[in-house]
Amino acid sequence: MRVLVTGSSGCIGAWTVKQLLDRGADVLCFDMEADTTRLSLISGHAALAGSSRLRMETGKIEDTGRVKSLIKDGGVTHVIHLAAVLMPFCQANPVAGALIDVIGTLNVFEGARDAGRPVRVVYASSSAVWGPEDAYGDRSLSEADPLLPGTHYGVFKQSNEGNARVFYLTDGISSIGLRPWTVYGVGRDRGLTADPTLAMKAVALGKPFQIRVSGFMDLQYVEDVAETFVRCALAPLEGAHVYNLAGDIVRMDDLVAMIDSMRPGAAKLLSVAGPQVPVSYRMDASRLHAAIPDLPRTPIESGVRQTIEGFERLRAAGRLLEGTA
Repeated sequence: MRVLVTGSSGCIGAWTVKQLLDRGADVLCFDMEADTTRLSLISGHAALAGSSRLRMETGKIEDTGRVKSLIKDGGVTHVIHLAAVLMPFCQANPVAGALIDVIGTLNVFEGARDAGRPVRVVYASSSAVWGPEDAYGDRSLSEADPLLPGTHYGVFKQSNEGNARVFYLTDGISSIGLRPWTVYGVGRDRGLTADPTLAMKAVALGKPFQIRVSGFMDLQYVEDVAETFVRCALAPLEGAHVYNLAGDIVRMDDLVAMIDSMRPGAAKLLSVAGPQVPVSYRMDASRLHAAIPDLPRTPIESGVRQTIEGFERLRAAGRLLEGTA
């Protein structure tokens, strides 16, 4: 088994690579740069240097020939496709965003189609396919509810779900799309919804930080999310499936209070200001858990505590910088 992980230098990507290596898989990493910063933070430099099962390749996900060659010539049997640009970039640069988020995903599926061997695909969709909370009322959303994305990023992810279905209908490529909400944990430092993690990091550093969004988020611990991607890649499900992910719904002011209860005085460093993210935050993930039983679910208190402690260990080792991870 050889697994291609696109977007491998990102937060979910790094944790996914770690978990694949821990399972004994051969891992082919693909990103714009051979950046192992996050992976080394969570695995250690020695673990990376000693792994003969890890190969790094660089390039652009929107480069059709490069992606198809990587899958075919690299002996890839599974793809975990995480390469993307996030909501703020897509909103400001929709054409450039679509080249990466939509064309890049089409390239992955074409590469799987033309590989000459069965290739399973798991890809990151997003909760951004949903509209705002008030569009649905006070209830949890299942995969059968209508998609009403209010951002280019959400529309791009909706397009990917549709294209995955078509690739199964026309070419028999089985896939699973997963819809994370706010992923948190060591390594999360990009995007507006990175702010809960950055708040935990700031407390570990003793620095002030303002969370730029208010209201509620569904917080999902990164180790759980990465494990879910890996388990889905290994699952022998046929068809084109899309599943919600669900964690713990937390108001940002309550998150600050939780952090303060673990590290007294943290509330003096942290503040909350900004809008509610315009995406419904009540997800029903029962279909995912029925299809892939026994997936991990770290309680929010444990995940926050582990994240803060992880940052504190990195700080003590002199490896925690203000600008990264």
